[in-house]
Amino acid sequence: MVIAYVMVKANTGEADRLRGAIESIDGVESAHIVAGDVDIIAKLDVGSPARVKEIAADGIQGISGVEDTQTYIAMD
Repeated sequence: MVIAYVMVKANTGEADRLRGAIESIDGVESAHIVAGDVDIIAKLDVGSPARVKEIAADGIQGISGVEDTQTYIAMD
């Protein structure tokens, strides 16, 4: 099991729509709109680091309205 967190910057006014789209991706456990430097934090719970990459690079970054992402894999 690999736990990862993806920080998502959204285009203005897109956070609510993006949250729903991100939560619908298989492997995304939850997504929350937050205050701060990013707009959404998504928690991933998947089987491998390769799957984290697929979700972050192909899934989340491929959604229209996503400006930028940063991905962090939990070490514990």
